[in-house]
Amino acid sequence: MKVYFIGAGPGASDLITLRGANILGRVSMVLYAGSLVPTDMLQHCRPDAELIDTATLDLDQQEACYRRALATGCDVARLHSGDPAIYGATAEQMRRLDALGIDYEIVPGVSSFTSAAAAIKAELTKPEVSQTVILTRVSGRASAVPELESIARLAEHQATMCIFLSGPHLKKIVADLRLHYPDDTPVALIYKATWPEERSYQGTLGTILKETKKAEWNLTTMLLVGKALGRGEQIESSLYSKDFTHIFRVVDKKKSPSTST
Repeated sequence: MKVYFIGAGPGASDLITLRGANILGRVSMVLYAGSLVPTDMLQHCRPDAELIDTATLDLDQQEACYRRALATGCDVARLHSGDPAIYGATAEQMRRLDALGIDYEIVPGVSSFTSAAAAIKAELTKPEVSQTVILTRVSGRASAVPELESIARLAEHQATMCIFLSGPHLKKIVADLRLHYPDDTPVALIYKATWPEERSYQGTLGTILKETKKAEWNLTTMLLVGKALGRGEQIESSLYSKDFTHIFRVVDKKKSPSTST
């Protein structure tokens, strides 16, 4: 018997990995976070699989499902939104599986921060602009963020930041970001990236609060901020420069363009 923690991706049913979809197609019990994982994702499950929505279950009740699967010897897929490694609440489940002697495997998925960048056709890292991406969130009722990781402290780096579940706290987040980022820093709000309801806003730190309504961005919203989001002319990477050599491409500097074939 084995438990598979599977990253379901950001929402679209075809953004789950092939490995994840194949596992869903063969296990007989599937636990999924119904508040975050769209039901379309369940099309990958085998027709006779037992489907359990964990949105209303506490950790003890979820453990009871694992115990029942252990008793019957059936494999379990635990479907998480995005990637299980990021705000997945998987560590506490794995500790309980360790105590029960149940084997498990983690199948990575597409994170919502990369799908948010894709939604606005942005690259999060650009040469000599930002080579660092910070993934963070604000404190919530379920878990607090350490003070050293507050938005205001992280903003000191002026790196690209991806702030999960930012909608309800937008006013405070923007105030903290403006302590270190200039007002003309590009920002984007992406609501439910890859879902049918997806929508986005793009502006600057100085305009975002004037041009958006908080109520429209309360749930499942990602905030992206940083100079790398800008569309202006920027320095190109040397990687694809005709004069840049590496182990896969050697440039003959003695050969002029006029004599090349």
